[in-house]
Amino acid sequence: MKIKFLDGSIKEYEKGINAYDIASSISKGLLKNSVYALVNDEAYDLKRPILKDATLELVTKDDERALEVLRHSCSHLMASAILKLYPKALFGVGPAIEEGFYYDVDLDGEKFDEESLKVIEKEMNRQVGAGYSFERKEVSKKEALEVFKDCPYKQELINELEEGEVITIYKLGDYLDLCRGPHVINTSLLKHFKLLSVSGAYWRGDSNNKQLQRIYGTCFFSKEELDGHLHDLEERAKRDHRKLGKELDLFMISEYGPGFAFYLPKGLTLRKNLEDYWYKVHKREGYEFIVTPIMLSKDLWEISGHWYNYKENMYTSKIDDKEFAIKPMNCPGGMLVYKRDIHSYRDFPLKVGELGLVHRYEASGALSGLFRVRSFTQDDAHIFMRKDQIEKEVVSLIKLFDEIYSTFGLTYHIELSTRPVDKYIGSIEIWDYSEKALARACKKAGKDYKLNPGDGAFYGPKLDFKIRDSMNRIWQCGTIQLDMNLPERFDLTYVAEDGSKVRPVMLHRAIYGSLERFIGILIEHYGGAFPTWLAPVQVKLIPVNLDLHSKYVRKLEKEFLKQGINFESDYRDEKLGYKIREAQTKKIPYQIVIGDKEVEDKSVTYRKYGSQEQTTVSLKEFIKQIKEEIKLRK
Repeated sequence: MKIKFLDGSIKEYEKGINAYDIASSISKGLLKNSVYALVNDEAYDLKRPILKDATLELVTKDDERALEVLRHSCSHLMASAILKLYPKALFGVGPAIEEGFYYDVDLDGEKFDEESLKVIEKEMNRQVGAGYSFERKEVSKKEALEVFKDCPYKQELINELEEGEVITIYKLGDYLDLCRGPHVINTSLLKHFKLLSVSGAYWRGDSNNKQLQRIYGTCFFSKEELDGHLHDLEERAKRDHRKLGKELDLFMISEYGPGFAFYLPKGLTLRKNLEDYWYKVHKREGYEFIVTPIMLSKDLWEISGHWYNYKENMYTSKIDDKEFAIKPMNCPGGMLVYKRDIHSYRDFPLKVGELGLVHRYEASGALSGLFRVRSFTQDDAHIFMRKDQIEKEVVSLIKLFDEIYSTFGLTYHIELSTRPVDKYIGSIEIWDYSEKALARACKKAGKDYKLNPGDGAFYGPKLDFKIRDSMNRIWQCGTIQLDMNLPERFDLTYVAEDGSKVRPVMLHRAIYGSLERFIGILIEHYGGAFPTWLAPVQVKLIPVNLDLHSKYVRKLEKEFLKQGINFESDYRDEKLGYKIREAQTKKIPYQIVIGDKEVEDKSVTYRKYGSQEQTTVSLKEFIKQIKEEIKLRK
């Protein structure tokens, strides 16, 4: 049997050999670091026999793909421990997720709490020490139903599988689980774990189903990585945007409007700074701007397809006995604006942007500060173009995304999602062309991308931008989507060079994604300590003596107002130290203390947030410094 390695070399082995033995024959170091294998691109446990000629890739601990297998294995370990402690427990699903894993458990009324998690961890550690192996077994559908006859959740999943489909079960100690795998060799590799929290979760995310208990955990290959992640989690708790939003007077959410954010004066200033920046860079890039109505008739939503496919997420009403819907998306309104005029090939690319307020129904249990709301503003833009312009425009867009994200100190990676296997519109030829155009655009822009085969929208392929914040969290914000659906549904055309009517190519794109969510991300990313250009209050003016120094402070106020610098003055009859500490607590970039010397010299003495150092400069010099900082968005 021939095995081909990634370097192109080919070796012969006995039929039935496994990746573990192959790694062992190459080097002890490789064996020690190998987690699982890819055999003809199919994920294999290291000890699963290889029965035919194959290409082989050994996935090692330093590969991020290995973490997913480690964490999924740890979810099985947790379930095994739970079953040992709670023999009547029933299990739903237990996948690996972005930073860890979870398992949904039905305890029939009994509740997990923090003490429960400690007891489960203790049993998990015992099983880690025992070094239980993960044993894989292939079974028929009938056999699988028999094995899980007492678990309705597994039975439901099994019954959805096709007859004759290969079903695999993994055994870990006394615990059996329905799973495709692969897994690590044994539990000794799972010692660097931590159970984090427990919450409620409806079976399969459907509120009509029973609510199970979801235990979250995480796992790493080393103690250092685990400790670093736990430190990040502590920092995230301190930076929770709901907590900071209240402390910094940015926003509120009332019981009279669950999921609807109220912007307070400082929060509105923050939002306006983001909007001004957005408009400035987009105007430079040749965008035109529109505002479309917040409520439009049912007829429009039928044309767009939302009425049939998205109605349960829409708010509807009647006007003059006719049904209307509050827009959940801005796109259909943008289509009407396009249809207002006759367009020529010379008009393209036509770039139309809209900061559009949309409303979507979200279940009350899913609402979370600014991250999940029912009313939010999308930074939408629709770009209409000829087919031959796709690549150039996407390159331009990637550069714009790069500029904006780097302004906030956010890194990102790109994922290219391609044609779904079954449900899609348009010809395969157009899909292939579009996917290759997006891929080429990434390459021309100097950006790598991860391929997500079959994960495109039904109407076209897309590029998703996954940003990483200062605490190593990944967020889905930006997207570039190629749409073959709405131009068809709305019969959009342009006049080609030969006078014929042609369907334009259309790109949807958003960079912030949602202003509300992006603001929530930035609050936590900066820990509330916004850069000066973005900060709601840029300068805090503090007179040492109200009687002696307030007059000069008012002079500074007039000058700052004239220069467009956002300031606050503290005229309260409080101790100076208290005022300075409070300004630090509010994370204001500059605190200026005005005393006798400043009044006499017409100077300012400032202290930056997070620093104890005081600096005295002329008023003119300070204004020049802060305006330069704002202009360059440092």
